[in-house]
Amino acid sequence: MIFHAVTIFPDMFNMLREHGIVRKAIEQDKISVSAINIRDFAEGKHKVTDDRPYGGGYGMVMKPEPLIRAIRYAKSLSPLSRTVLLSPQGIPFDQKKAYELASLNGLILVCGRYEGVDERVCSDLIDFEISIGDYVLTGGELPAMVMMDAVIRLIPGVLGGEGSSENDSFSAYLLEHPHYTRPPVFEGEAVPDLLLSGNHKKIEEWRLETSLIRTFLKRRDLLYNKKLRTNEIEILKKWCLDIEKIISAQSVHGADTLSRD
Repeated sequence: MIFHAVTIFPDMFNMLREHGIVRKAIEQDKISVSAINIRDFAEGKHKVTDDRPYGGGYGMVMKPEPLIRAIRYAKSLSPLSRTVLLSPQGIPFDQKKAYELASLNGLILVCGRYEGVDERVCSDLIDFEISIGDYVLTGGELPAMVMMDAVIRLIPGVLGGEGSSENDSFSAYLLEHPHYTRPPVFEGEAVPDLLLSGNHKKIEEWRLETSLIRTFLKRRDLLYNKKLRTNEIEILKKWCLDIEKIISAQSVHGADTLSRD
């Protein structure tokens, strides 16, 4: 898969290219990552890429000429790539969107700066806009790297293990189960005995149940969007029975126990 970042700060992407999983994916020719400097397509001695907004107001706006030239250059290098503008006005980025983008031939990620980009760029060359959250950053470079990292790890073979990405939090509208590694006891806290038992069937059942518990406690909104499997429904029914038993047991301590609480 091909990634082009269109930016006025191309050196920022060196951090992504030179470390971790992304570096390995580049070395294995599973992806290519380049940064195209918008200033290379600006005119004049100072290579200006921004100007004052028409109509007045604060801040500056990215000029259409150098930005459009840079995007068209990226398209000439990768004609099948889709062009994305990182923008707080874009559609929300999530794991589902990451899977969708991972199926494409390539992405041209346009990193805005200042107050935004000239609207004529958006209407002419942008396929869609994406936001990584309801907050404003100083530029699109960090959101672009977040998107690239999330998408790259979904490309087959990048993570090594076949099921690695499928088991991530949010991949199935569930948060991941707890993880443990050596030593078996750390500062008095032990790894659950079940994980040391070698009983893989029981371990998978434990991981599913703890994953459901975490999701219910921390992000129960995810469960509303999830199509539950039969075994997941059975786990939830068991919890319901346990909760009912706990509530019923309170009547033993006095009829007004719950009302006082």
